[in-house]
Amino acid sequence: MKKVLVVEDNKDNLRLISYALERHGYQVVSAETGVRGVELAISEHPLFIVMDINLPDIDGYEATRRIRASEVNGKIPIIAITSYAMAGDMDRILASGCTGYFEKPIDPLTIIDKIHALLEGKVPLLP
Repeated sequence: MKKVLVVEDNKDNLRLISYALERHGYQVVSAETGVRGVELAISEHPLFIVMDINLPDIDGYEATRRIRASEVNGKIPIIAITSYAMAGDMDRILASGCTGYFEKPIDPLTIIDKIHALLEGKVPLLP
């Protein structure tokens, strides 16, 4: 089974994205903090990571930078799913090392197709 890491501190959002991923055949490993997300990214070798930006301890920017700096997972796709939608947020998210991002709230019926399209290069990095 294809393993995916979801780093999300909001239980409702975690449940929603996990449900969507599991419906598409993914095994979901989850973390509720940025530090734990980095640990799991290194130890679990997921196919890709779904990363919230506003996290307790270290934020998603720093978690992404740490994953990128690791020897094991420096190239793994990291997709931010965040409520940050102000001018400059997209640039900051991509500059931290994310592959792309989507704004919350997500639609659980379409988000996986959007993630697949992003990973396959069929859509630009914009949401």
